[in-house]
Amino acid sequence: MPRLDIRARRGFEFANPALPVRDMSAAVACYRDQFGFTIRHQGSGFAVLLRDDAEVHLWESSDLTWEQRDSIERPVRSGAESFLAGTAGCRIQVDAVDALYAELRAAGVLHQVSVDGVGDTDFGTREFATLDVDGNLITFYTWVTPRS
Repeated sequence: MPRLDIRARRGFEFANPALPVRDMSAAVACYRDQFGFTIRHQGSGFAVLLRDDAEVHLWESSDLTWEQRDSIERPVRSGAESFLAGTAGCRIQVDAVDALYAELRAAGVLHQVSVDGVGDTDFGTREFATLDVDGNLITFYTWVTPRS
């Protein structure tokens, strides 16, 4: 079988966020029922969720062994320690940020900084934020000025 020359590939294609969650079933239900994602894969402590062209990965962060070890010397060993859940965030670019805001406001899942509406940033986006069931920050945005 010919060996693939990885240098022949010139461009990146996608970057997908991987967010730590404590309870996979609860997190998948949150993304499905509150944020409108569908399940592409769920099993073995990992899930892949889709909505349109956006893909979010979840990994179960439920390892409690850190509570019984010297966590000052080396707090993270497995990468699945329970204290990691809710410490991440991601930004998802969308076409119609105002329409999505209305949808998620009706679902009652907005972050407190976004309850007054979608905001414009000084770096050229229009955006709002929400939290998943574990507290991971999800920001939905659209570009309102051309990217340079």
